[in-house]
Amino acid sequence: MAIVHAFALPLALLATICLPVALAALIFADELVDRLAGWLAERREDRRSRRTISRLDQAFEVDPRAGEIDLSGLERVDHPAIERIAADLRRLGDQRLSIAGRSRVWQAAVLEAYDDRLRLASRCLGVAEHLGALDGIDLEIERVRVEGELQAAGLVLPSPQAGPRQGSG
Repeated sequence: MAIVHAFALPLALLATICLPVALAALIFADELVDRLAGWLAERREDRRSRRTISRLDQAFEVDPRAGEIDLSGLERVDHPAIERIAADLRRLGDQRLSIAGRSRVWQAAVLEAYDDRLRLASRCLGVAEHLGALDGIDLEIERVRVEGELQAAGLVLPSPQAGPRQGSG
């Protein structure tokens, strides 16, 4: 009986020490299982996608080197959204038309910012522009031409004769 008591005490101490660890393992086991299941499902979906793409490539007789092209560069956008550019052009256009009484530095800054946004909008919509290479009256003529091309491409810009815009309500 002394032997049983000798083993019972260390076993009781071991159970007391290991019980919190065992409970924590039980509590967090579902999270580990969920992560493992998610990872396996993701791998399965990736394999399925690759298999589908491979079948489509075979069906349409795509060149095998086409799969080696890195398409991640096409998703990269190095300019703001066209809506943001259009809003900036409208704001800067209003400021450009009301520059009377402002300093020459302010006028130059507004015109430079306006030209910069015209260049961005032209790049986004595929309109040829030469704003950086011109100055003086030639630059003014090019601004008018680029504005007309952008409006023809669907960008809404205020006209100098339009005056202030009114809200719809």
